[in-house]
Amino acid sequence: MSSLLRLAPLPIRPSRRSAPSLCAISLGLFSAFALSASLSPPARAAEFDESIPTPQALAMLEQRASQASPREQPFLYTMLVHTMTEKAGKEISDGDTTAAAATLKQVNRYAHLIQASLAHNTSQLKNAEMLMHHTTYRLGQFLHLVSGSDKDSVQDTLQQLNQVNDALLTQVFQH
Repeated sequence: MSSLLRLAPLPIRPSRRSAPSLCAISLGLFSAFALSASLSPPARAAEFDESIPTPQALAMLEQRASQASPREQPFLYTMLVHTMTEKAGKEISDGDTTAAAATLKQVNRYAHLIQASLAHNTSQLKNAEMLMHHTTYRLGQFLHLVSGSDKDSVQDTLQQLNQVNDALLTQVFQH
């Protein structure tokens, strides 16, 4: 330990090269960022499955959620809400507003089931909250595709999902 204290500081020699300009540094950082952004897809986009499963797969997921333990139900119902929201978005973009309205009613029903099951000690809260956040974002995107009375239905569902997301977030911070 005493040998470390006796070392004299090394003299600092001035650099022979001139310092790079701020413009050159900014250009280098921008180039590195642009290259890295073009090579790899955003991580968040790959996290969520935005495909629409078959009606049989949806029925199986609904059955699984209804028979699951109270701890697992919020996450499974959140998966259902996400899947049904994607289905409603597809129906909206296809111009089938009647089917989309029926799907959004199911989304509202599942959202109520999520809120009812939050009273239990739940598992996968953070995953459910992240999925619900993504779902509300997607439904907000679909909101721009509808007009008139259909827009009111989508806005009501979005408001309900935002409340569920807030409840999930509150539960995440309490655990």
